[in-house]
Amino acid sequence: MAFTLDDIAQHNSSKSCWVIIQNKVYDVTDFLSEHPGGAKVILKYAGKDATAAYEPIHAPDALEKNLPHQFHLGSLSAVAAQAIEHANAEKKKTLDELRVEKAQKERPPLSRVLNVQEMEEVARKMLSYKAWAYYSSAGDDAITHMENNRAFSRLFFHARVLRPISLCDPSTSILGFKSRIPVFVSGAALAKLGHPAGEANITRGCGRKGLIQMVSSNASLSYAQIAEARVATDQPLFFQLYKHTAERALERVREVERLGYNAIFLTVDAPVAGHRELDIHAPFVLADQEREAERHAGKDADPEMPEEPDVDAKNEGTAGALLSTADRDMSWEKTIPWLRSVTSLPIVIKGIQCVEDAVLAVEAGVDGILISNHGGRQLDLQRPDVFSKIEVYMDGGVRRGTDVLKALCLGAKAVGMGRTAYGEAGVERLIHILETEIVLGMRLLGARSVGELVPEMVEQVSWQPLAKL
Repeated sequence: MAFTLDDIAQHNSSKSCWVIIQNKVYDVTDFLSEHPGGAKVILKYAGKDATAAYEPIHAPDALEKNLPHQFHLGSLSAVAAQAIEHANAEKKKTLDELRVEKAQKERPPLSRVLNVQEMEEVARKMLSYKAWAYYSSAGDDAITHMENNRAFSRLFFHARVLRPISLCDPSTSILGFKSRIPVFVSGAALAKLGHPAGEANITRGCGRKGLIQMVSSNASLSYAQIAEARVATDQPLFFQLYKHTAERALERVREVERLGYNAIFLTVDAPVAGHRELDIHAPFVLADQEREAERHAGKDADPEMPEEPDVDAKNEGTAGALLSTADRDMSWEKTIPWLRSVTSLPIVIKGIQCVEDAVLAVEAGVDGILISNHGGRQLDLQRPDVFSKIEVYMDGGVRRGTDVLKALCLGAKAVGMGRTAYGEAGVERLIHILETEIVLGMRLLGARSVGELVPEMVEQVSWQPLAKL
């Protein structure tokens, strides 16, 4: 059945809520109470086109998986579809959209980006404010995030000299899969906020450069689309599992097994969302920008612009919405044995933050641990027996190839990193930068392979300036 815009506009309340997404009509009335981001964000688009708000933060198969087919009502009429296309073309761009357009045109050539920090700075300018706020936000005062970045500066090398270094091999293996350098892509959600191709950019870039990608449960492409983007059928992919209900988690595990994913990284450090204030503030900041622009233009306030953005009462931001239905009762006694019972894939626990839990992970029989806390981490297990029994990885705070080497000296098998700019080409460029820095650092340390990076090559020096009395 083909619907007109008038047909859909009548269903604009919580009693009957229809939305348009990609010229398809959906009845989401019964889903309002179940939506992880709350009902208000959907009701904002009740009876209207929600495509622009929906697409960047949902995988294309999200409706197919989560909304029963009887609520997939049909398509727009040709006239209605043309009307929406015309309205979108005529829609006034926001200040932030204009800023992003300007930044895209003025971005430097990729060849001029020489390090991770410069890549991050380009991304900050080119991303929408909402995307940057979500990607870069950290908990509360961001102290842990800042200390996370500073942690590597407290580690100093003890380089060895007069060692043959003409042949230097930075490759390693992760869960038995070869990696060109001891770096992998850690699970990071919603890549389409940064680029229309989303996670596929990372998949193709990693495939061409020999790195392994971990795919987030909250990817903005479907797990199948990401698998299809592999440059070879045997390109390894890992899957980051956020456990919600056992049924939903099992569905995800079965799906990625069927698609040929090679390991499960169970996230355990985010049973609830941290208080990411930059992310939460984003809609208010954008609304203030538009009101200020109207004022400077000497215009009256847009009657359609509310005094405050129409955010959900829980006010959790994008990150909070993604984690709102996470299982808050996971345990060593139940969750790990359950996951082991439903899959034969290697299992890694993502989010270990203390020695005691690292030991419990060994006792639970998992295949690896990822030291991470979604914002601040420091590799300092001080338990050599842990490293001898399972593979240990870490992520967070890594900005240089030398940071990777410090982590490896302390016992890590590999280090995880997240997003990049410039799409697929940016992924390949960043891998090249890291490989160059890692090889240079290994040669200056006197190490020909990652196996020669040992604890004796680093020393932790913690100091604070003396306060004047």
